[in-house]
Amino acid sequence: MFRPTLPFALVLAILAGGCDRRPDDVAVVVSAIGGEARLADPARGELDFAARVMLDSTAQGLVRFDGSGGIEPGLAERWIVIDGGRSYIFRLREAEWPDGTPVDAADVVRSLKRAIDPKSRIAIAPFVAVIDEIVEMTPRIVEVRLKRPRPDLLKLFAQPELAILRRPTLAGTGPFRAERGQAPLLLRPGFDPSREGGETQEPDPADDVRLRGERAASAIVRFVERQSDLVLGGTYRDWPLLARTEIAPSNIKVDPAAGLFGFAIVSREGFLATTDNRAAIAMAFDRAALTAAFRPEWQPVETLLPARLDSAADPAMPEWAVLPPENRRLTARNRVAAWHAANPDASLTIRVALPRSPGATLLWSRVARDLLDMGLRPVWVQESEDADLRLIDAVAPYDSGRWYLVTACRLCPAPLMEAVEAARDAPTLTDRAQRIADADMALTADTAYIPIAQPLRWSLVALRLRAWQPNARAWHPLTHLREAGQ
Repeated sequence: MFRPTLPFALVLAILAGGCDRRPDDVAVVVSAIGGEARLADPARGELDFAARVMLDSTAQGLVRFDGSGGIEPGLAERWIVIDGGRSYIFRLREAEWPDGTPVDAADVVRSLKRAIDPKSRIAIAPFVAVIDEIVEMTPRIVEVRLKRPRPDLLKLFAQPELAILRRPTLAGTGPFRAERGQAPLLLRPGFDPSREGGETQEPDPADDVRLRGERAASAIVRFVERQSDLVLGGTYRDWPLLARTEIAPSNIKVDPAAGLFGFAIVSREGFLATTDNRAAIAMAFDRAALTAAFRPEWQPVETLLPARLDSAADPAMPEWAVLPPENRRLTARNRVAAWHAANPDASLTIRVALPRSPGATLLWSRVARDLLDMGLRPVWVQESEDADLRLIDAVAPYDSGRWYLVTACRLCPAPLMEAVEAARDAPTLTDRAQRIADADMALTADTAYIPIAQPLRWSLVALRLRAWQPNARAWHPLTHLREAGQ
């Protein structure tokens, strides 16, 4: 059986200690769950959570997320959307690179073109392909022209992956500057020419942030011992660790994250070859019991889309959704029995790809029970191995049904992919909305994805960080942790 890297007994022993509350006039100490908090080029591949926090802190985009998940100015001081959502025009504010060189429109154009280049491995590549051209109109004005109207793309521009960088050094424009040779990493507010007082205004040491990337168990221990103020990036993987601690409920914050938490069907062989059999697995899962095993407030879902969003219709409901739970399980058992009778020599094995973590162990205990109950033989495989079901746990970067369709459709057959691409290629917003609705209906009818819940995202927050706010993006900029004058 899998055991956490840091044994629970050791966690409990360490957590028996503790010290007084950290004072308000010192730097905020932050643990980001993941690998090293390092600066990396998003065009070279997907960044882990700690690297995304680092990038967002030292290199901003044209716009940024505020503490509530809304949009605020970044390098752009203002912007307009014209031509029915086909053109975004940004006016840049005064800003400087770390060496004091002013940032101009040519720098912005160069950085964005690198990010959206077809050779780029940026994580949000499928959603920025709509960008047709990026133009330097004046030294202070940049226009982003789109192939088709998208009046909702500002949240994409706010993603760390679209931060404006000077390559190859990966220099950014803040809002923080990293002090080299510090451990944990010291982030200090950068010089902002547009700030009142200019360079004569000395940053308050209390505005500094110390950032480290580390495993969840280590981050939790550090928080409980009052050695840090904030733990970011918690997911279902590490949620069970919190049950072994004595952290006050007021310090445990859960975001109303929007996104996907469920299983993509990544094999259509054997039992999974038919729509009815794929639906049998979808209806067999006891979602309420699964989510309650983590926290009673974690609500299960049965649809691919969480809401109407930019679709022309409400989320498509699977046919089995009208059945009561016991009827669902009985139907699932009967379909397995009928298929096995017709294919006595065929395997009943279902390979489920999950990461190795305490939360995955808890998830597996429920999933395996439900699969066994319907007569199948579940096997836990590594994320890198061939599988039949593969867990998707992702927060939506922006509020579009197309993100859900693309992210859920793993190894979908050609007709489903064509339906998803039709939404991408729609010439008008009305056509796009209808094609998103059609694709949602097609994926739901096919059972290409098995929804379980919205993503579980949590943080540990010291009471002194009064500006921290839960939000649907589950993203918390380090500039929005303390209230003004705090």
